[in-house]
Amino acid sequence: MSLAIMVLIAAALLAALAVHRVLRSRNMQIWIGSHLRRRPRPAVAGPTHVMFCFVDHFEPMWKQADLATQRTRVDRWCTGYRALASRHRDADGRPPQHGFFYPEEEYLEEHLSKIEALCADGYGEIEIHLHHDNDTEDNFRTVMRRFCDLLHERHGALSRHPETGELMFGFIHGNWSLDNSRPDGRWCGLDNELILLRELGCYADFTLPSAPSDTQTRTINSIYYVTDDPTAPKSHDVGEPVRVGGTPSGDLMIVQGPLGLNWRDRRFGLMPRIENADVRAGVPPTPERVDAWVRTGIHVEGRPEWVFVKVHTHGTQEADIDTLLGAAADAMHTHLETAYNDGERYVLHYVNAREVYNIIKAAEAGHRGDPNDFRDFILPPPRASWAGSRRAGAAA
Repeated sequence: MSLAIMVLIAAALLAALAVHRVLRSRNMQIWIGSHLRRRPRPAVAGPTHVMFCFVDHFEPMWKQADLATQRTRVDRWCTGYRALASRHRDADGRPPQHGFFYPEEEYLEEHLSKIEALCADGYGEIEIHLHHDNDTEDNFRTVMRRFCDLLHERHGALSRHPETGELMFGFIHGNWSLDNSRPDGRWCGLDNELILLRELGCYADFTLPSAPSDTQTRTINSIYYVTDDPTAPKSHDVGEPVRVGGTPSGDLMIVQGPLGLNWRDRRFGLMPRIENADVRAGVPPTPERVDAWVRTGIHVEGRPEWVFVKVHTHGTQEADIDTLLGAAADAMHTHLETAYNDGERYVLHYVNAREVYNIIKAAEAGHRGDPNDFRDFILPPPRASWAGSRRAGAAA
């Protein structure tokens, strides 16, 4: 073998080793194969309906802040979000809808009363977030049932299933550790968490994507049902896609946000950064990112003309609030309303987590046309919501 060939082989091996190390350093080996194998969204006739959903791990007590700091954070959101959202509308006349996934362990009545009022004015809905560690099944059931009742009875949140009367909720797991998915077992403790969530009334989980965390699943850019293995963690690693004409299966629906590679923003000018639909000061919601989110094309199989874009943030962290309530978010919504709401190629719908679930279920049931008709397809709006507050007013 010539020296030149040996040098080329050595260079190739070193390059492969370098790529492997980069992938491992960001836990990309978990999902990069799925990314490379993913097929593009099928072409559609007529407009693409874009469901834009913003979910927030809303934590006023972040970093054990004192009460004055907590109040400042919540008050700034209640003032700033009203001002921001009031300047924008989707194709249905709805303002942007913010999903306040509020941590059970951070409950304080005065904070949630302010968020309740914001939601009742039409700017979002309250759902459930939870940080826990080394938990037990009995404790998890007790905590979740108590918090569901509290949110519903005291703050007008969560809706009841029209057939069973059960309180229903969307869920985001703290520290990304859904179903005990961290390899070290921290920040959960329950291998049967998906079963427990179903039994407690969870209609869908909105935790993912979690990359670059090692809790990220192999399944990406999907809406799917998962079946829990109560003897093993991370049962949501794979599942069955939700399909038009399909039958619900397993224990829980997983609604993922976009995950991929951002080739426009490269580390050291070489390696693409991870696009994980996180919105912060360091990764503002630029028009280019919005376009990438829509291009990802997350949809119910068989209904590619309905695209779901779910992005996330941690909304009360001071370094990011100017981005989330200021010019960057304003520009994001302006771009959505300009580029994705012409009525011919695209139609924009601002939706909350509950409405995402309802529209998904409508697609599964075979419905087509305008997703706005299916915002309350199964689960009705809670009292503290755009529609719920108006229904209550009409009844009075």
